[in-house]
Amino acid sequence: MQVESSAVEEIPKMNKLLSSVLCAIALTSFVTAAPAAGNSSSVLSSTTTSFVSSTPVAAPATSASVNGTSVSTAPPASQTVPLASDDPNFVEWNVTTTDDVQPIRGSLGASILGPQNVAIDQQNPDLLAPPTSDAGSVPNVKWPFGLSHNRLQTGGWARQQNVQQLPIATSMAGVDMRLEAGAIRELHWHQTAEWAYVLKGTTQITSVDQLGRNFVANVGPGDLWYFPPGIPHSLQATGVDGEGSEFLLVFPDGNFSEDDTFLLTDWMAHVPKEVLAKNFQTTIAAFDTIPGEQLYIFPGTPPTTDTPPQDPQGQIPQPFAFSFSQVNATQYSGGTAKVADSTTFPIATEVAVAEVTVEPGAMRELHWHPTQDEWGFFLEGTGRITVFASSGNAQTYDFEAGDISFTPKTYGHYVENIGNTTLRFLEIFNTAVFQDVGLAQWLALTPPALVKAHLGLSDETIASFNTTKQVVVGPISS
Repeated sequence: MQVESSAVEEIPKMNKLLSSVLCAIALTSFVTAAPAAGNSSSVLSSTTTSFVSSTPVAAPATSASVNGTSVSTAPPASQTVPLASDDPNFVEWNVTTTDDVQPIRGSLGASILGPQNVAIDQQNPDLLAPPTSDAGSVPNVKWPFGLSHNRLQTGGWARQQNVQQLPIATSMAGVDMRLEAGAIRELHWHQTAEWAYVLKGTTQITSVDQLGRNFVANVGPGDLWYFPPGIPHSLQATGVDGEGSEFLLVFPDGNFSEDDTFLLTDWMAHVPKEVLAKNFQTTIAAFDTIPGEQLYIFPGTPPTTDTPPQDPQGQIPQPFAFSFSQVNATQYSGGTAKVADSTTFPIATEVAVAEVTVEPGAMRELHWHPTQDEWGFFLEGTGRITVFASSGNAQTYDFEAGDISFTPKTYGHYVENIGNTTLRFLEIFNTAVFQDVGLAQWLALTPPALVKAHLGLSDETIASFNTTKQVVVGPISS
């Protein structure tokens, strides 16, 4: 292959030009990497733009003279990303506001020009004007029972939440049920366990287990019951206060539906009467008055006793009811908490609960649950939760009485009281034993130098972290 002589003469010139460019790049890199004395922001800029590495790289140290003393100006080794914003990101308003609510936070956002559901926006300030710390995408974790379809019956009603309403809640479902005085939730059983918290009034529960042992108990406000899968039972409001009762039911399966319950009347209506007569050793005429379809909820006469029928097999050894209202809560700096799980309510092997109160300005501490999802129910007050889903994803939600929250296992979160009254809620889990991990305790029990390397906190701040779990943290003293 032949090359023109003019082209050959240009090669040395090109080599000289290339050498000059490479020298200039090397010199520029050296100058950029050397920080100006006392200017850590210039170091931060150069390290974040000049290095692409999975390992943090410390900026080169320099020194400056202060009153004759040499002082290092290098930033901490971990400072390879911008510092977190100083914006506290307070909630913009709460449900008591009378202001015009708009999707505006500081200089961000703009007013709504089209139609607006003001009531919904007032209830959800952190959806309409989210904190700047929110980022990425998190599946919806909030569902108000007020948006659930209600099943109205003579004597009461029932409304539910399952994966159809809240798709992320695959491990648990809930039902809010109301019975007038004397009304009966008919004899039935489920494929899943049934756990209940009585919201108001007194409910009489009855049951017979697989060994033929029976049980009857009256369960009052704040108390619990639990029936294992397949165990038949009934629920009836007493006439104690004349109003009947209302209770929260939780099932450890997000696909559960009240419509799939095995009901006594439904079964009997679908068995030939000749078979019924043979089974009960009587005549067909004995079953002339049975219902032709399910009753579900129906009126009745309030029970006058809680004594079970005489049973040759005896009573069940582990009660299906638990007086949770009589358990003393532990007092913390910002509120209280108490737990019921299989360690105190032995029959409840699939559901555990914590009942928490948070005073105004306080918070349920930053924490997560290692192995189980949290199905939450708000009893009173106004709360705020930021759910951290890893990989830079976080979103903030607001809750009121009657709202359901759902936080998947391992998701970091907190519950802050943003109202002027006590916040009270339930944390419910599909597990035998309650467990959580608190952020403050974790850091307090980690070698201080390691915490400092991550967060750049002072020794004094790290030393102030409490080595015991705080659970509910009070507001900062003024």
